[in-house]
Amino acid sequence: MIKNYRFTISYDGTRYYGWEHQPNTDMTIQGKIELVLARMLVGEKYGEASDKDEEAIKANIPEVLCAGRTDAGVHAEAMIASVKLDTGYTAEEIRDYSNRYLPDDICIRDVVVAGDRFHARYNACGKTYRYRCYIGDTKPIFDRKYVYTLDKKPDVEKMKQAAELLLGEHDFKSFCSNPKMKKSTVRLVDRIDIAVEGDYLSLTYHGSGFLQYMVRIMTGTLLEVGWGKRTPESMTELLAAKDRRLAGETAPAQGLTMVKVDY
Repeated sequence: MIKNYRFTISYDGTRYYGWEHQPNTDMTIQGKIELVLARMLVGEKYGEASDKDEEAIKANIPEVLCAGRTDAGVHAEAMIASVKLDTGYTAEEIRDYSNRYLPDDICIRDVVVAGDRFHARYNACGKTYRYRCYIGDTKPIFDRKYVYTLDKKPDVEKMKQAAELLLGEHDFKSFCSNPKMKKSTVRLVDRIDIAVEGDYLSLTYHGSGFLQYMVRIMTGTLLEVGWGKRTPESMTELLAAKDRRLAGETAPAQGLTMVKVDY
């Protein structure tokens, strides 16, 4: 009997080309998870799958749908995904099988049976992302792959002033990397928390959804405010301009983590 499952997934995106399938590589989060699930299904039907079952595996690859497609190098603490599977395994057995064969940098934290109409992307009503920067005087040796190391410390108070002007429902076209975006670029951002803890600066964003590279562009722009390259008040003009060329640099991928999805 086919059931709809909800997965909670953590991954280190460092060596992957993002969540979504890419034409010339198998190094995507979606690809790795789907391949393991296909091997599980084939093994359940015909005995433990081997390399000789490649055609059968390809024919049984399920589509794993995520709440938001993260870009290359971006991480996730609790990505939510949904997938329909025809299996006799329990949810716990699906989780355990997946973790046994997935790479060490991808973990299925939880699997539960969901309602037939649950869709990880379309049912999501809010998302939280966190961007972390290192502002210490030395080097972040042990978490260097998960932070953006800054050459100089920004003025955090000015960054907070600028962030206030980005809150609310706006057209965020200036913060979208896709110039051919045909769908609406209007989004609601209801929280931007900027905090310093020791040698780390974190920017936490919550909103209804985010455009391609939006969080990273917002972060790069706010950092430019902190470095005195633009004023906090310029955020209002930037939103009105709807021109990506006027916003700041796109902050590096390694500092960004998807933290939570609301339903």
